[in-house]
Amino acid sequence: MKVAVIGLGTMGAPMAANLLKGGCQVVVHNRTRTREEALALQGATRAASPREAASGADVVLTCVSDTPDADQVTLDPQTGVIAGAAAGALVIDCSSIAPAAARKIAAALVAKRIGYVDAPVSGGSEGAQKATLAIMCGATEEDFARAKPVLEKLGKSIVHVGPVGCGQIAKAVNQVVIAGTYQAVAEGLCLAKKAGADPARVVAAIENGAAASWVMANRSKNMREDRYPLGFRVRLHRKDLAIALETARAVQLPLPVASYVAAVEDGLIANGHGDEDMSAMARTVRRGGNVPDGPM
Repeated sequence: MKVAVIGLGTMGAPMAANLLKGGCQVVVHNRTRTREEALALQGATRAASPREAASGADVVLTCVSDTPDADQVTLDPQTGVIAGAAAGALVIDCSSIAPAAARKIAAALVAKRIGYVDAPVSGGSEGAQKATLAIMCGATEEDFARAKPVLEKLGKSIVHVGPVGCGQIAKAVNQVVIAGTYQAVAEGLCLAKKAGADPARVVAAIENGAAASWVMANRSKNMREDRYPLGFRVRLHRKDLAIALETARAVQLPLPVASYVAAVEDGLIANGHGDEDMSAMARTVRRGGNVPDGPM
């Protein structure tokens, strides 16, 4: 199977590598062309544009930062996927974009007899590297069935949520839930520290009980050590929360916790922390509680 991968960032590059390991013929393209080089050394073919990458591909997998990027790489009439993909090809978009944008892109592709699956992912950079992502899909039954063999090389949970756009709705829900979880873990660790208990031992005591979470297991160490190496950027989660909050406004549903976290992230971004991992939310809790910088 020939798979084109467009977008080789924190998530896209390891996903392309796993497709190579899974036996696919992989063509790669990235706006910053130097990111293609490591994958070329692993056996991928480089393409100069999304159009060139999509030419002759059975499946085109896109993984870009935001809705305008997805729109451009897919629908640009000169350089986009739509200009290169043949009728019968399938586009799988693993970007996190607005549900309405996914439906718009799908409609344009379907008019050219190109299938489409919105398939945003969760699991952080670790999940992308280990091929253990959770992948939430919006598609027709037929397109989902065609996409599943490719997605199984990238994740351990692949769920067909509903028609096009439903994958993006599920991702918005995911980002709302983890927003509150990051905030709660940060608050809990700071409470342990200020109240006189060792935060590491508190985590050991509660991480297998009702407070268990991916954030607790994978990011509490960052918060305790006051170090925030990249897993998922604060500014990208803030972009995703904007999508979730707009979706909520459209259905007249208040989201007070997500709205608060959005404001916290705005402050982190304004103070130069937008490219740190989301666990940097602990910075705000620490500052509010006068918890000193450095390991807890």
